[in-house]
Amino acid sequence: MKKSFTCLIFFMFTASICFAGSIEIKGSTTVLPIAQMVAESFMKEFPEINISISGGGSGNGIKALIDGTTDIADASRFITIKEVKRALNNNRYPVPFAVAYDCIIPVVNPLNPVKNLSIQELKDIYTGKIRNWKQVGGWDKRIAVISRDTSSGTYEVWEKKILHGARVYPGAQLQASNGAVAQAVASNKYAIGYIGLGYLNKELKQLKVNNILGTPASALDGSYPISRPLYMFTSGWPKGDVAKFINYVLNPYKGQKLVKKAGYIPLY
Repeated sequence: MKKSFTCLIFFMFTASICFAGSIEIKGSTTVLPIAQMVAESFMKEFPEINISISGGGSGNGIKALIDGTTDIADASRFITIKEVKRALNNNRYPVPFAVAYDCIIPVVNPLNPVKNLSIQELKDIYTGKIRNWKQVGGWDKRIAVISRDTSSGTYEVWEKKILHGARVYPGAQLQASNGAVAQAVASNKYAIGYIGLGYLNKELKQLKVNNILGTPASALDGSYPISRPLYMFTSGWPKGDVAKFINYVLNPYKGQKLVKKAGYIPLY
């Protein structure tokens, strides 16, 4: 009897391990702080579900969703028509869930005297037409241009809303994450970069765009010109643990509170 009871306990223990849930999340480094903060809270409430999270950019996250190597793709821009076609060819149907709003913030070193740039000035800096801070009211020093790489959703929104389809000039330094951009600008007083609102810190100076400061209020009322929603994509309508996590992210009293804590703008 004792042996049977021991076997039963062992079976229950191993079964609980075998049937423990897991969720894989890949993609945008902009959405990464939200995903990490929500996942930490979610796993405390549901310890039987393990969540693995990695960055790499929106494009890589959506590619992983198409390839079937992630359950959720974080993206700081909407999926493209080409990506949808590739997904359908792979028998996958991407479903978008807006989880937050964000501003893309141009940033400089705190010592930089420049406070505002127009969209045209930003475009001219990033395409190489303006190369000296003196041309926009700053020092007589060459501008060190920091940009995201092309796999970034933040870059794609910047390309659309600031560059209007033009390409970043070859002299720009390309970085793979918001954190890398923030670090590069903080350590170089002649640099300029752009980041998601959640990466703004005391080591960076936020610039106005067209004399408008990027804030939750200016993003929600549409007055700030570089605002955007942030997404989590699933393959098909989410079920099981993935559905539970998405619902948790969208819950006004749980995930959405953590969106605000992460420095972004909640939906509700």
